[in-house]
Amino acid sequence: MAPQAEPSASMFDTVKLVLVISLLILGITGFYYFASYALVYRVLGILAVFGLAVALVFTTAIGRKAWGFITESKMEVRKVIWPTRQETMQATMLVVAVVFSVGLILWLMDMVLFWAVGILTGQKV
Repeated sequence: MAPQAEPSASMFDTVKLVLVISLLILGITGFYYFASYALVYRVLGILAVFGLAVALVFTTAIGRKAWGFITESKMEVRKVIWPTRQETMQATMLVVAVVFSVGLILWLMDMVLFWAVGILTGQKV
C-alpha cells in the first residue's frame, strides 16, 4: 500500500464541526429545557439531534477518514482466526486454576507472616 497524503481539513469542514458541537449542546440543553414533556419524546429528540450530528460529521474529511477506519477494521476482524470452543474452555479453566493457586499461596503467606509478626511483637504466644 502506498502512503497517501492526509486530507487537510478545509474551512468548510471546520464550520461543519463547529455546527455539530453546537447541535449537540443545543440538543442536551433542549433535553433539560423541555423537562415537562414526556421522557420518551425528549429521548427521541436527543437521538434525532445526535443522528443528525453524526451524519454531518461523516461529511467532513475527519468523518470520511473515520468511516474508512471502521470499514478496514471490519475487514480485519473477518481475517481473525477465532479459537474453538474447546480451546476457549481449556484456556479459561487454566486461568481459573492459576488464579485459585496464586490466591491460595498468597493467603498462606499472609497467614505465616501475620503469625510471625505476632510472635515477634509478643502479641501471640
